[in-house]
Amino acid sequence: MAPAEKSPIATSTSEPLHGGFSRFELELEFVQCLANPMYLNHLATQKLLDDPSFIAYLDYLQYFIKPEYARFLTYPGPTLRALELLQQEKFRQEILSPDTVARLQQAWTT
Repeated sequence: MAPAEKSPIATSTSEPLHGGFSRFELELEFVQCLANPMYLNHLATQKLLDDPSFIAYLDYLQYFIKPEYARFLTYPGPTLRALELLQQEKFRQEILSPDTVARLQQAWTT
């Protein structure tokens, strides 16, 4: 990271807060929700996974793969796997299936 770039981890007094939280804190909370297969199904049923701007946002969140950000994840395995899977159009369609949700729940909880 170049010295001029600001890390999302560092919060400054000039950074705007949203409901009292920094952008990084909000992104961290959201990305951790992706470890829940039921939530992924909900996003799909709401057609968010068909929205190119939402897919671009999920791509942006790939920075959580880097160790300096992944260390903040409570469940890094399922969270990072979900981020990876959500980049695939086939998975975004398959997550609508209750069978896919059940398989993920079983795989991610064992």
